[in-house]
Amino acid sequence: MSGSCGDNCDTFDGASARYKRALWAVIAINGIMFVVEMSAGFASQSTALRADALDFLGDTLTYMLSLLVIGMSLHIRAKASLIKGISLLAMGLFVASTAIWQIFSPGLPEAPMMGGIGFLALMANLLSVFILLRFKDGDSNVRSVWLCSRNDAIGNIAVMGAALMVALTQSHWPDLIVALAMSGLFLSSAWQIISHARAELKPQIA
Repeated sequence: MSGSCGDNCDTFDGASARYKRALWAVIAINGIMFVVEMSAGFASQSTALRADALDFLGDTLTYMLSLLVIGMSLHIRAKASLIKGISLLAMGLFVASTAIWQIFSPGLPEAPMMGGIGFLALMANLLSVFILLRFKDGDSNVRSVWLCSRNDAIGNIAVMGAALMVALTQSHWPDLIVALAMSGLFLSSAWQIISHARAELKPQIA
């Protein structure tokens, strides 16, 4: 298998030295940004930033799992994707519950820090998306990596928008609304990953 999935993108399983190098680069980016964004999330009291930081952590761990199962049987790769989907589902539910809890907790996030860190995270994720662009199609294991990277970039744009609205309205509601929207994105992607993995597992179960 070449570094690009070529004409067989729908069956690309990640068994490419170029893809593995790309994945290691994205793992490093995500790991660094988790530390940066989680620290900023607590410092700025932003639920949206902390939600995005958790996404960075989840991506770091699941990308490492993706690397581990490359070259293994479809059954094992699909099982790994199922684990990632369930983890993303749990993350979405956790972010939603945190945002709902924050509704009853007074406090205004620091908009400048939210916007600055959101922009930094966006640049990191656009770099990750660019690195993974040629590998966006394939089996559920490969596809889940692309979906997570895409979610990150979308989430960062939303965080920056929330920072602007917090500054304009002097309300914590934009931060909480974005956190809830990110939770919905996590849950939607989890459903896609789980459905894809179950479809791959079904013939073997039968």
